[in-house]
Amino acid sequence: MSAILERETIWSDVFPGNHHTLHCFKPAVEAAETALELAAEQRRRTVWRLDGGSGADEELCWLLARGYHVMAKGISNRRAAALAAKVRRWDPYQENAWLGEVDPPIDYGRPVRVFVKRRWKNDQYLHSYYISTLSLPSKGCFLHLYDDRGGAEVEQFRNDKSGLSMEARRKHSFLGQKGYILLTDLAHNLLADFYHRALTGTKFAGYGPKRIVRDLLAVPGKLVFVDRRLVRVELLSQNQFSKDLAICLERYCSGG
Repeated sequence: MSAILERETIWSDVFPGNHHTLHCFKPAVEAAETALELAAEQRRRTVWRLDGGSGADEELCWLLARGYHVMAKGISNRRAAALAAKVRRWDPYQENAWLGEVDPPIDYGRPVRVFVKRRWKNDQYLHSYYISTLSLPSKGCFLHLYDDRGGAEVEQFRNDKSGLSMEARRKHSFLGQKGYILLTDLAHNLLADFYHRALTGTKFAGYGPKRIVRDLLAVPGKLVFVDRRLVRVELLSQNQFSKDLAICLERYCSGG
């Protein structure tokens, strides 16, 4: 389980395979809160976007009591169906989908809005519900905001599996696997730092971890220092990226 911020991993941990997301939720929030040093005022400007695995009432109430905002999917399909029966008006949302709004099913300790989504799939209606503390102009805006989550799945898990070979390496011991994940995080964050300090605004700005490792960092070459000061970057001239990459490396090593 990981928390992601602008390409950087701020926290990761490994839990036994029989642990539900709910068991990992509070440690993840507290670890992210510590890593980012989120004071009460900052928490009031922080939004947690949560999928259904973390959308239990107890966890949401705990999160709201700490001062955060939420855009969360509820965990109970039975409740979603019961809430759908209370919807008085369905508004179209995307193809074969509609949105409605209902009163909160419980007291969450703070004012929230509750939305129900109805989808027509496989000749039947499927329902899900969402809880939010935010103020937005329409039901669709809330769902668009929810659908815009998911950085961890793309930014770390998929990219690290391909770019850092995370999927190819497995440790038999639990602590060994935990250590490997932390080392992968270190490599991930070094690449994130390299991207922001060296590649932003260049022709390589669209590169993810896999292409950075495979196409850029694998270019043969050397850095020439005089009195601990970088004076020259020498790369294999036949490589198509050498000229542009040399400029990026000099910028990175000089603290640009």
